[in-house]
Parts: sequence; C-alpha cells; structure tokens
Amino acid sequence: MKARNLILCLAIILIISKQTYSATDSTTLNTSSITGNVTLNRNTTYILKGNNNVLNGAVLTIESGTKIFGDFNSKGTLIINRGGKIIANGNSNDPIVFTSRQPIGQRRAGDWGGIIILGRAAINTSTGLDSAEIEGFGPGLGPIYGGQPVVNNDSSGVLRYVRIEFPGVNLTGISGNEINGLTMGGVGSRTVIENVQVSYSGDDSFEWFGGNVNCKNLVSYKALDDDWDCDNGFRGRIQFGLSIRDSAIADISSSNGFEIDNNNNTPSNFNSPRTKPLFSNMTVVGPYITTTSNVNPLFQRGSHLRRNMLASIYNSILMAWKVGVRFDGSGVGNAAQSDTVQLRNNIFGGNLKLADSTGTGTFAPQSWLQKPSFGNTILAENTQVQLTNPFNIYPDVPLPANNVNYWIPLSGSPALSGSSFTNPNLNGFEVVSYRGAFGTANWTTGWTQFNPKNYEVIGINQISSNIPNNFSLKQNYPNPFNPNTIINYQLQKFSNVSLKVYDVLGNEVSTLVNQKQNAGSYEVGFNATALSSGIYFYTLKTEGFSETKRMLLVK
Repeated sequence: MKARNLILCLAIILIISKQTYSATDSTTLNTSSITGNVTLNRNTTYILKGNNNVLNGAVLTIESGTKIFGDFNSKGTLIINRGGKIIANGNSNDPIVFTSRQPIGQRRAGDWGGIIILGRAAINTSTGLDSAEIEGFGPGLGPIYGGQPVVNNDSSGVLRYVRIEFPGVNLTGISGNEINGLTMGGVGSRTVIENVQVSYSGDDSFEWFGGNVNCKNLVSYKALDDDWDCDNGFRGRIQFGLSIRDSAIADISSSNGFEIDNNNNTPSNFNSPRTKPLFSNMTVVGPYITTTSNVNPLFQRGSHLRRNMLASIYNSILMAWKVGVRFDGSGVGNAAQSDTVQLRNNIFGGNLKLADSTGTGTFAPQSWLQKPSFGNTILAENTQVQLTNPFNIYPDVPLPANNVNYWIPLSGSPALSGSSFTNPNLNGFEVVSYRGAFGTANWTTGWTQFNPKNYEVIGINQISSNIPNNFSLKQNYPNPFNPNTIINYQLQKFSNVSLKVYDVLGNEVSTLVNQKQNAGSYEVGFNATALSSGIYFYTLKTEGFSETKRMLLVK
C-alpha cells in the first residue's frame, strides 16, 4: 500500500511538473520559419532565440498580455517578411511585452535583436533598384523589402500597445548597420502601428526604410543612437511621439532626435520616391537640463536633416539639444527656401544653439526658423517650455513607473496652444490645440514602463471591474513553477493593496503590488529567475484583510 501511494505521489508530481514547464515555451520562436497561422497566448512565456521569420502568407497572432523574452546569446530577432503578418493587438491595461531575459538590475541595451517588419510599399535606393536588403545582417544575408509588385497599401498587420525593451544589436561590426528596436522596411499604409514604446535600444528606437505606413502614439526612451530615423523614401505620417534621452547614453556615430536622409548616398542622389515624412505633435527631449550640463559629447541635434530629404515637422517641441536643427546639404537648404521642407508652429526650447547648417550656401537657418509666418516659438531655457518634470529620469523613474506625467504641460505652458492644422500637408492628422505630444491627458498611462531595468516583467493586470462579494487570494498557477507564475486576487472595495513574496525564513524577496487599487479582480505575474528552488509564501494585505498562500519553485 505504501509503495502504491508513493508511486501515485510521484506520478502526480510528474504531471504537475509537465504543466509547470509548459508555461515556458522555448521552441515556437527558436530560429523558426513560420509558414502558417501561429498564436502566442498570454498564459505562456516565450523565449525568442535566433532569427525567427514569419514568411509570405503566414500570420503570427499575439494575445494581449503576452510576454516574449529575447535571448541574449543568440540575439533573438523577430522578422515579419513581405507577405507575412503580425497581429499583436494589446490594450492599455494589458500590453504585449518584448523584453530582455536578464534579471532585474542586469538588463542592458542590446540584450536581444529586435522586431523587423517588411513590406512591398515603394522605396528608393542609392543604386536605383526598387528593392533592398534590410540593414543589420551583412551583405547577402538580410531579408528583402520593397520590390515588385509595388503595393503601397500593403498590410503587414497590427502592432498596438506593444513594448520593446533592451533590443538593438550590431551583428556586423559595421557602424550604421545594426538591428534597431523597431525596424520598418517598405511597410504599407494599411499596417497599423500605434502605442508602441521602445526602451534602451542599442541603436535607433524607430527606423523607417521607405514605405508609407502611418504611426501614432510612439515612445522612445533612453535610446543609444537616434529616436526617429527615416530614409530610403519613407513617406508616412507620424503624430504624437515622445522621446527622452539619458545624458550618459550616446552612440559613436553621434546621437540625434530626428535623423532623416533620402538614402545613404550623399550629396547628389535625388532618387524617388523621396524621403518625405510628415511629423506632428512630437516632444523630443534632449540631454541638456541646463546649458552647462555634463553631457556625453556624442550628443548632437534635435533634428539632423540631410542627403536631400524632404521631411516636415509641425506642432512639435524640440528642447535641450546641443543644436535644435541642422540643415545639411544644398538639397535640404534649397528645399527649405522653396517651402518644400517646412518646420511650422514648433517650440524650440533650451537648445544651446537654435540651428546651424553645412553645405547650404547662403541659407541662414536661424533667421529662416524665426520667420513670423512660420509660427515657431523660440525659448532660451527649458523651464520656459513648462513641462511638468521632463528630466526626472535619473537614475530611474520610481516604480511602478507606468503612470508618469513628467512631460505633460503645466497650466500656462506655451505648449497648450499655438498649433495649426490649416496646412494642406496636415490633412488626415488629428486636429488638437496643443503643441508637442500631450495636452492635459496622458496617453502613455498604464501600458508604458519608464523603469524597465528594475520592474517585474510580468506585471499587474485588472481582469475585471465587476465588484466581488469579498476579498480573496487565489492559488498561483502553474504551481510548481519555473520561473514564472500568475497570482490572482479580488478586492471588494477600493483599497491600499500590498502583495509580497517571502522565503521560508520570512525574508521578503519581492514586492509585487504596493499601491491603491479599485474594486475588481486582478492578476499579477511573478518572475523568480533570480531565486533558488524551494518553497515561497505570498501574502495579500488590505485594510482589514490578510491571507497567505504557499508556492513551489522547481528549477
């Protein structure tokens, strides 16, 4: 009888263990070529290893709340090839997160590759070809974007409420040929890209190579190189973007807010379609808190406009840069003077120098920017822009760091007025009264994370606002687990909530929740990568309620 019971217990443990390890999937995105329909679900943690290609005709669907961890050693990268689609449709309370596999405090820029989306919308190249290899892989190794047939209304799917943390690597050893946080090559106008945050990219946060995809509600946080990089004929509309720089993090190639080229041939290439993006309502914050701040000398310009591009920027804020705008080359200077390149109704604040130029002949950029008819506002100090607390990012934003209002204009700020959308170029843009990314509302609340180095990746989600009959704490699942598990709890009323994890000696090892929350049902993820196997306890405390449960970590 004892032997039979022992065998039964062992069988149960094996079954539970299989359930535990099924919660982490290192197979689906392991140097895979996806040819059909694949769905990633929120109850599984995925490890992204090597180059993973979603091929022509295939669809990769990612449920809201899903977490994908990029592998460091293989520099995990996700590539949506021409004709393939990604449907990553998160929401403000439950974003999709691509992040580092490293533990808290050890996450760094370049921990994994990044996300690459490729389509068939028109591009230009310096050679005149209508297709090209995407950068980052070396000659003959990169997947192709653009080409025939040209499909300007191409759809590569949906990327909505997505965070991309610690991507961006140089696999070639050649400066200027890296994988970015989010790379878009020839992406067409029916693709949806909105509410995307790229943090600590090892190269650019966002780079558009040709195509005409429109994007909105983008965040670039503490990138190494550029925030908004456009080239090879990109012609999309971008509205509502926030970029924040760390004064110690800059790239050997020089770091800018905008860096916009027609293509990589300088100075005489006018190949079409010309790079002609339209930006409105961007808040582009550089590293100079004051004009005497100690800043990495590789930081340069809020906007570097060069190589015959035709971009225009409206209703935006460019502040705290060494130079606000550089006009580079006769093609750019001539286009500005002929009114093809436009910078209108912007705020330039606290830049050491408003603008400069090179190779533009007699063009006088500072006088040009200050033409009264252009509606630009020039402010000597950052404080005159009157944002809430735009430089409060050192060393890190205090956790939970997902409801940060530092870049909202204060009452009386010049950013709250002065926009204009009467320009025909702005047809199709959302009409707002303010300049910069924000008025009085904060569209980053809930889904963004401004301290990705130190937060628990599997975070808090409110799964129901229905009011429960009582307070309760549920058993974690899976249990046993390795290394991730989910804890559910219910709140009968608005409460100050504490949820903490302890080891068998009673030492606190993690605080999962420490905030006020409305009545409803919640789930919170716990990542135990940094802990040893063993028994742990988790305790939920609110006003008048406390409960503790046990869980088992098996590595």
